Amino acid sequence: MEKFSKKSAIKFGWEIANRKIKFFIPLLILVYGLPALLNSFSDSLKKESFLASFILNIISSLISIIFGLGLIKISLKLCDGEEAKFSDLISQYKLFFRYLFASFLYGLITFLGFILLIVPGIILSIRLGFFDYLIVDKNSRIIESLKRSWEITKGNAWNLFLLYLLFAIINISGAFALIVGLFWSIPTTMLAEAFVYRKLSSQLKV
Repeated sequence: MEKFSKKSAIKFGWEIANRKIKFFIPLLILVYGLPALLNSFSDSLKKESFLASFILNIISSLISIIFGLGLIKISLKLCDGEEAKFSDLISQYKLFFRYLFASFLYGLITFLGFILLIVPGIILSIRLGFFDYLIVDKNSRIIESLKRSWEITKGNAWNLFLLYLLFAIINISGAFALIVGLFWSIPTTMLAEAFVYRKLSSQLKV
């Protein structure tokens, strides 16, 4: 049962984020700016053409998912001491549908947990939450990614819950720092999560 240090994870994330800030600033502008721009165009087209607006929304969602998977790849590479590139952002596009179906199943399971009681929903969301990392890192299949996430987070649910609370505080603080602080806070929490994933997944046999 692998444990991890929240302090070590955040320190690790901060050090790399600070060192790679010139890489992260344009990366994050692209990651969040492009979908936001598409959504803005979509909103302006709603009255003129619902179909065009709908298509732009779909494209924006597709790009956001691919970018999200790419950010996981980038975080893992930096966590492993490798160089990350802008092209890594779209490198995981082939995993789009696998992630989509796994994400739907994850959402359904956690939703049922929240319906039963709030606490089971929180526990399920935390225990199954590394499914996307496992898809990107281990090429895990849909059900396998959820099972493996459940396996590696055993005994760490409370520690992870506190970690995610710290992430929220860090990113809220970044937003209050004239928004510019998000260029440091987002990479810090991304890399800290990758650090924790690496620590927990080290127990996997395959």
